Amino acid sequence: MSLEIVQVYQSLLGIYGDQGNGKVLQKRCEWRGIDAHVTWIEPGQPLPDTGDIFLLGGGEDGAQTAAVRELKADGGLHRAVDRGAVVFAVCAGYQILGHTFGVGDADEPRDGLGLLDVTTTRGPERAVGEVLHRWIGKEGDDAWITGFENHGGYTHLGTDAMPLARVEVGIGNANDGTEGALQGNVVGMYPHGPVLPRNPAIADWLLELALGHELDPLDLPLHDELRRHRLAAVRG
Repeated sequence: MSLEIVQVYQSLLGIYGDQGNGKVLQKRCEWRGIDAHVTWIEPGQPLPDTGDIFLLGGGEDGAQTAAVRELKADGGLHRAVDRGAVVFAVCAGYQILGHTFGVGDADEPRDGLGLLDVTTTRGPERAVGEVLHRWIGKEGDDAWITGFENHGGYTHLGTDAMPLARVEVGIGNANDGTEGALQGNVVGMYPHGPVLPRNPAIADWLLELALGHELDPLDLPLHDELRRHRLAAVRG
């Protein structure tokens, strides 16, 4: 099977190195003998109807507004979700998937894409720093999520969205003990890092959602050791 990974608007939503998430997905497919390629789409170019995983990254207020305008006009992301494609969004990309998000010091509300039942408003303090979260429903070392958050918006989940993780260190969604959101095959979360190199179990989970079957584990001792160092560092 061939897998298409679509990097969405990196000129707008790619300022924190989140494009590394696509590289990790492609490499973990390659190691398993799965054909995967990355398609880069910028504003003005149509999103491919053939995409299997769509990736959105971080960006500033103006970039968020521009990205929503372009994605609504294109319509491809909504069509992809309707047919079961996976969407993985980080930080600003996560916020714009919701119903509304705030911009500027006045926290002016902007309509989002409505693909996640969440809303985002400016929080009382900016969330900045290393994080540690516990992935809900997972066991063992793979359940721990590390990364770096940097967001002024606080995201509140509606009834149709489920939190992805519980916060151990950091702010997460809105300093309410939750991090990220999951609704069908649409996933949003705050950590950068990029987050998938730091948490390969999440990368494999996204691939399994797209492929429709479980993957055999990879034996990568060096990666496991680097992850142990990350966990130890954030735990202090």
